[in-house]
Amino acid sequence: MKVLMFGWEFPPHISGGLGTACYGLIKGLTHHNQDIIFVVPKLWGDEEPMADFVNASDISIDYREKRFKSIWKNLTYLEVSSFLVPYLGPEEYQKFTDYALHDRSDVNESIFTTKYQFSGKYGKNLMEEVSRYALTGAQIARDRSDFEIIHAHDWLSFPAGIAAKEISGKPLVAHVHATEFDRSGESVNQIVYDIERAGMHAADHIIAVSQLTKNTIVKKYGIDASKVTVVHNAVLDASIIISSFQKKVPEKIVTFLGRITFQKGPEYFVEAAKKVIDRDPNVRFVMAGSGDLLNRMIDRVAELRIGTKFNFTGFLKGKDVDHMFAISDVYVMPSVSEPFGISPLEAVRHNTPVIISKQSGVAEVLTNAIKIDFWDIDAMADAIFALLHYQGISRMFKELGSEELKKLKWEHVASKLITVYEKTLSETS
Repeated sequence: MKVLMFGWEFPPHISGGLGTACYGLIKGLTHHNQDIIFVVPKLWGDEEPMADFVNASDISIDYREKRFKSIWKNLTYLEVSSFLVPYLGPEEYQKFTDYALHDRSDVNESIFTTKYQFSGKYGKNLMEEVSRYALTGAQIARDRSDFEIIHAHDWLSFPAGIAAKEISGKPLVAHVHATEFDRSGESVNQIVYDIERAGMHAADHIIAVSQLTKNTIVKKYGIDASKVTVVHNAVLDASIIISSFQKKVPEKIVTFLGRITFQKGPEYFVEAAKKVIDRDPNVRFVMAGSGDLLNRMIDRVAELRIGTKFNFTGFLKGKDVDHMFAISDVYVMPSVSEPFGISPLEAVRHNTPVIISKQSGVAEVLTNAIKIDFWDIDAMADAIFALLHYQGISRMFKELGSEELKKLKWEHVASKLITVYEKTLSETS
């Protein structure tokens, strides 16, 4: 089967779990001999050659075609006044400015007579790039007509998926890795929500990364439950890593690694840290990541007077992530709303016991972890203390976790995805 797939990022150039998930899915699909045309706004040249990559920045648009004008007429974009990452929360979204609905039936020929150079990033022209990417998707769908099905990842790529479907008539699978309600709680950005909803309703089938996400899709976006299939994520390599990294501090290390945003619950981690340090000062807490709540977390650590036992590393990737997991004694993911959450699986792979919130999709598949409500900082602190001080408990989670990882492979995920493709094709043929 040949799949036309739209994403926004791909390793090694990523800002979060979306790119990692795309990598795992493509690797799993190629394991099952599926052909993937993977489109990204910008290729950097150092991507692993595991798919037929298409650089949207290389595509020239034949906008004169009537169908292209119709697509462009209905596209919207926002001019964004500051840096925007699609994973971030309401404070970033509130910085949107100058929303305009473009009725572009009078498109100037100069707009698409040359290739559009995408930044491949999440800067101030993000929403304009989303719209242009959609038109590029339509052009690719017209030029590469040998594919059988379209697969679009999250809201950034949904307009491209819709446009490709309109041009080609091929069925569309929308893959929901996170929703606006995960990122922003109830303070959703209406434009992003509208893009998500349009993508879900236009899709012939929807993939949700967890039952938690499926419930949100059904309740908040008005989608029939029969149209949504849950396909959990996995880990790239299920083998346990025996690392040579050594700690350079005498204390035990407890780590939070993720975006420092509302969705990830960093404030609960800080409050739990205070309770643990009060009981045992021989513990060091690390918050690895970046986000709109970073400065607030730094201020709160100062207010609690635990700064000498607390480190902020900034955004980590690649080997730095492996290093962080390897030297950690406990990994904590206190997410308020986590559609899935691959990082706990990565921590288990590094033989690190994990504490995860019950409000996460990964809690549906990872049995051997301590699960707490994100808001229960007393339970979080008790769990951290127990894993640090009772070696029998820690050893049990390490041993059972390593066995559990063997069942969470991307080739298994891909097999389920192929079943969804086949079902969608049979229902739309």
